Amino acid sequence: MSLRRVLALPGWAEHVRLLAGSAGLDRPLATVQATLDASHLPAAGELTVVARPVAGTDWQIDALLRRCADVGATGVLLPSAEPLAASRLLADRLAVPLLTTGAPPLDLLVEARLLLAAPELDRADLLLATHRALGDRLRPPEEVVAVLRRLLRSSVAVLDDRGVPLAGEVTGHVRLDEAVPQRTDTDGAVFLAHPVLLQRPAMWLAAELRGTETARADVVPPALAVAAGALQRWLLANRLELERDARSRTALLGDLLRLDTEPGADLRRRVADAGWRLGGWHVGLHIGVPATVDTVARTQEVMRALDVEAVVVEHGDGWTGWVTFDHEPTAERVRSLATRLQTAHRALRLGAHMGVGRPHPRPDGLAATVAEALDAARLAATRPETGHFLHVDQLGMAQLLLEWTRTDTFEPAARALVAPLRSVPGDLVRTLAAYLDAESSIAETATVLGVHRNTVAARIARIEQLLGVDLSRPDERLALHLASRAVILSDE
Repeated sequence: MSLRRVLALPGWAEHVRLLAGSAGLDRPLATVQATLDASHLPAAGELTVVARPVAGTDWQIDALLRRCADVGATGVLLPSAEPLAASRLLADRLAVPLLTTGAPPLDLLVEARLLLAAPELDRADLLLATHRALGDRLRPPEEVVAVLRRLLRSSVAVLDDRGVPLAGEVTGHVRLDEAVPQRTDTDGAVFLAHPVLLQRPAMWLAAELRGTETARADVVPPALAVAAGALQRWLLANRLELERDARSRTALLGDLLRLDTEPGADLRRRVADAGWRLGGWHVGLHIGVPATVDTVARTQEVMRALDVEAVVVEHGDGWTGWVTFDHEPTAERVRSLATRLQTAHRALRLGAHMGVGRPHPRPDGLAATVAEALDAARLAATRPETGHFLHVDQLGMAQLLLEWTRTDTFEPAARALVAPLRSVPGDLVRTLAAYLDAESSIAETATVLGVHRNTVAARIARIEQLLGVDLSRPDERLALHLASRAVILSDE
């Protein structure tokens, strides 16, 4: 046991102030002894608690510090005293901790003696206090953090599975590499984390202990486990509510998509209750993701990423949604929406593919634009050169031309046309297709291919050199666009 450990006790942490002698905080502590004044003769390993007020100018403070250093005592606690600067310098030189308190010193003495007699009692008290403070009521992460911060007097946070704070804050790095309680020790700090488990860690509860708080690093984990259990109950209840809402939204979407007549009064009421609009013009979208993605848990994240006023519903292999306009949108407005959706698609980083439909009016138009978005998303899944994103307007005439490029006469010609690119490293055929898909945008092509824009510029210059073409000429662009797409499709 050390004085540092005693200073981490709740009463001591709140009411005791270290004035000097911090170098001696890790001295062994054997006993805590009360004395009426500073004339006491301390013993080795003793923390001397002076019960009566002592004047800061009393020479006996210096004498007591010297006696403590001589016999190997642990430190001195004075009630409501402000010793002279010379006394503090002496405590620092002797490495004898000099403490002061405004609380009744005998109450602190009892708390310290209990720790010495039964070290596990501090852990049990904290555990019981955590149970009582959290209770049986479901508490969201913000409330759990507030309770623990008050009990631990330390920084506390709830982190997501990537270590990003959802509530509260910790300043250091917390290791989250295994679904078991974690501890990370750094200079002057200890970081503790406990997983909040469902099928896998959905959250982590972390505490950051600094200064004398680090001495309680072995006491805090059981309290974190209790609080993690409270978070788990909240997560399960929240998950049930999310799944219930998701099933309701998915069922409502299914009823809308199966419509072949005007919706009845009951369906219109359900749509209104959901906050959806059937009137106006709709532009559908679909985001497909791998089966490993938890669509129910990620719905809010997707809605935030889209950054448009859209309905988003868990549907099929991902999410189906739509944006509603009061009046028929112009072509420019639709292109602007598609650009924003494409930007959001890149930001999601879920291994997703996205399709966007054309604008259609009324309830039957909603089903039509969603169907187009679903078809576009299925095609986008096989189009890395478009960044796995397709707007149906991109398919029209280009799709008809591509059907022609699959003929027996065109494919050999296409291969011969781009043959000089296939013998050179750098995936120049795919770069050419992506560049022409992006309407000659170097930045867009770099984003789609995941390379630097300077790399794209160098590849395009090399392509023009190898093929002896000028990609600013429309006829050469069209021929090479069709040829590169035909070769890529035949190779898949």
